[in-house]
Amino acid sequence: MQPDLIETFLDLCETHSFNRTAERQGLTQSTVSGRVASLENSLGVRLFTRSRAGTELTTEGLKFAPHARTLRHAWAEARHSVTATGESVINIRLGIQSDLAPTHMGDWMQGFRHHLPDCAFYIEPDFSAQMCRDLTSGTSDFAVMYTPYPSPDLNFTSLGETKYRLISSETDRRAGLRAATYIRGNFAPAFDAHHSIALPDLRQTPIAAGQSATIAGLLTKLGGAAYLLDDMANALIATGQFRAVTDAPIIRQPVHAATHLRHRTSKLHRHLLRVVQSSFAAT
Repeated sequence: MQPDLIETFLDLCETHSFNRTAERQGLTQSTVSGRVASLENSLGVRLFTRSRAGTELTTEGLKFAPHARTLRHAWAEARHSVTATGESVINIRLGIQSDLAPTHMGDWMQGFRHHLPDCAFYIEPDFSAQMCRDLTSGTSDFAVMYTPYPSPDLNFTSLGETKYRLISSETDRRAGLRAATYIRGNFAPAFDAHHSIALPDLRQTPIAAGQSATIAGLLTKLGGAAYLLDDMANALIATGQFRAVTDAPIIRQPVHAATHLRHRTSKLHRHLLRVVQSSFAAT
């Protein structure tokens, strides 16, 4: 197996462009063409057709694509299985939605270590799209995210929801909100949809951010109004400098666990899922 050939093939499946794949992988276009030709020679079939409209998979290419994804995932797992982890037997790579990490990761890690004492953990706070890509490629083993991007290789489980509350240093009513001092939270597509319905006049603001911790820091320095995770909002209200905007709706954001289909029934991944499920069942 030559991983670079598989990676180039799968990237070309996404871009439909030899030139774009060359740019994304930092290669020359001739190198991309050479890798595809080498893979086609190994398989004895043609994988792509090229035309003015772009690059498309042949019937054989369509059949090979799921096998290529499996090969890429297996190779990533093989590499991580031999990565040094001290005395630990298994190295588990966890992705977590950036906004959830500060409030949940400590409790989850206690549960993970209790059930899986022989494992080492690497934690990567990130956003949903990247976590889905990492799970598909095998770079990550398990993730908790806001947005379950559809993929034939991934399994998603609904965990529950988290709440966002609107607070302000200037007013406790929606009528007193000002776009000039409003910080728009950009946490997930579902949140954005609810926000646009609830506050259509505040779609365009001078400042926007995708993490509650960042927004809380901005509010502390600049004042103004913003949606924050419920715990962070209550903490700022407790300082006396902020008030809840009482006639603004609480926005509820669904949360999902995700793993590769290959792992959905494994004992290890069931332990991980139970730990995160229990924290949402308690809320």
